[in-house]
Amino acid sequence: MILLNGYDLTLEEVVRVARNYEEVQVSEAGMMQLAASRAIVDKVLDEENPVYGISTGFGDFSKVFISKDQREKLQRNLILSHAAGVGEKLPEDVVRAAMLLRANSLSKGYSGIRPATVTMLLEMLNRRVYPAIPCKGSVGASGDLSPLSHMVLVMMGEGQAFVNGELVSGAKALAYVNLQPIVLGGKEGLALINGTQIMTAVGCLVWQDAVDLMKTADIAAALSLEALKGTRTAFDPRISQVRPHKGQIATGNNILLLTGESGIISSHANCSKVQDAYSLRCVPQVHGASKDALRRVEETLTVEINAVTDNPLIMPDDEEVISGGNFHGQPVALVMDYLKLAVAEIGNISERRINRLLDAHLSELPPFLTAYPGVDSGLMITQYTAASLVSENKVLVHPASADSIPTSANQEDHVSMGTIAARQGREILENVRYILAVECLSACQGIDFLTPLTPGTGTGAACRIIREVVPHLDEDRIPAPDIETIYRLMTTGLLVKGVEEAVGPLAV
Repeated sequence: MILLNGYDLTLEEVVRVARNYEEVQVSEAGMMQLAASRAIVDKVLDEENPVYGISTGFGDFSKVFISKDQREKLQRNLILSHAAGVGEKLPEDVVRAAMLLRANSLSKGYSGIRPATVTMLLEMLNRRVYPAIPCKGSVGASGDLSPLSHMVLVMMGEGQAFVNGELVSGAKALAYVNLQPIVLGGKEGLALINGTQIMTAVGCLVWQDAVDLMKTADIAAALSLEALKGTRTAFDPRISQVRPHKGQIATGNNILLLTGESGIISSHANCSKVQDAYSLRCVPQVHGASKDALRRVEETLTVEINAVTDNPLIMPDDEEVISGGNFHGQPVALVMDYLKLAVAEIGNISERRINRLLDAHLSELPPFLTAYPGVDSGLMITQYTAASLVSENKVLVHPASADSIPTSANQEDHVSMGTIAARQGREILENVRYILAVECLSACQGIDFLTPLTPGTGTGAACRIIREVVPHLDEDRIPAPDIETIYRLMTTGLLVKGVEEAVGPLAV
C-alpha cells in the first residue's frame, strides 16, 4: 500500500502502481491537508467576491460572475464541456498513473477539494475502474484539461470506462464495483482537471522504459562490435577519465563487461586496423549522452509528480486564494522533447551498425548475412525496416514544445504542447525497440559466421538467449516473426535479465 501526502511519491512507485497494481490511499497527513484547504473554499463559497473558478467562469469567461445557486452546476458543466478528446484511448498503465498523480497532487492540500472526492478517485483506481480517455486533445495548458475531464466524467457516473477489459458506461462501471457517482462541489471540477498529470503519467512510464532501453542498446552495440571484429580499445577507461560524463563512463564499462573473455576480439588483437567506424568507436559518447539526458528528465519528473499544478491555489495558512500558472506544462514539455531526441539517437546509431553488418564491403561477413547470396536475400530487408523507423523518428523528434497556438479567445495565449511531446516519446521508444531488435538479429547472425571463435561472457549470454527462440538463418524465411520475438525478449526484460545473470548489473 502506497500512502500519498503530495510530497514524497517516487517514480519507482508510480511505475509500481501503473503496472503492478499496487493499491493507494491518502495518508492521515494528506487528509488533514485536504480538509484544511477545503475549509477555505467553503468560506469563499459563502461570499459574493469573484474568485476564479469558484465564483467565476473559466478561461475567457473569467469575467463572468457566477451566483451561489449556480456554482455546483458550474463544476458539472465544466467537466461535460471540456471532455472533447479524440483518438484512441490511452493505455491502461497511463490511465492508472494519471489517476495516481492527480490524487497525489491534490493531497498536498492546495486545491481545496474535499477528502471524499480524492478518496473516490483512488477507490476507482484500487477497484480497477479505468476511465476511457482519448489520447488527443490537450495543448498542455491549462494542464491536460480535456483528457482529465474524461477521467472525471466517470467519477460523476458519465462517460465510459474499462472494467475487466470491457468498455462500459461510467454509471455501469461504478455500479459494478459498488461505487456511487459523486456530485462535484465548488471548485472540485477545476481542481480535478487543471493539472499536468496526463503528460506526466506518459512521461514517467516512457522515462522508465527508456532507462531500461539503454541497457538493451549497450548489449546490441556489444554484439555488433563482436560480429564486426571491432576493438575494445575505444572503451579503455582512461578515455572517459579525461571526459568524465557519467553516461559515457557507464557505457564504456558496460561494453568492456559484456565483451570480456571474447575469443573473437582476442583473435584480432594484433591486427593492422587502427580504429573502428564511429558507430562502434563512439558508442560511449552517444549512448552515454542519452543516459545523461534521461537523468535530467528524471530530475524534472521527480519534482512534477509531487507538484501542485492547479489554479487558483488555496493557501490554508494565509487563508488566501491566489491565481497563478502552475498548470503550464512547459517543464514537462521540454524534458519530453529532450527524451525524444535522446532515445531517437539510440535508434540512429543502431541503424548505422545494422547497415555495416549487412554490407559485405564493410563487415568482412557474407553479403546480407546469408551463406547463399543471390538465391537468398538474407537479412537485406530488415535494414529497410530499421531505416523506415529511423526516418519516422526524425519526424516525431521535432520538438512539440516549439509550437504554441493561442486558445480561449487569447486568454490562454501560450501553451506547452507537452502531452504531444510525451506521446511522441512513447512512439519513438517503440520504434527504437524494433531497431535494436533488428540489430540483435543481425549481430547474432554475424557472430554465427565467426564460429568456432566465441563471443564474450555477456555477448555470449545474449546470443544464447536469442538463439533459444530465434534459430540461425540457414536459408530465407519470413524475418518479421524473428524481429517480434526479439522485441518481446526486450520488453519482458528477459534479455537484460539473462545477460546480467552472466556478467552482473549493467550501469545506466
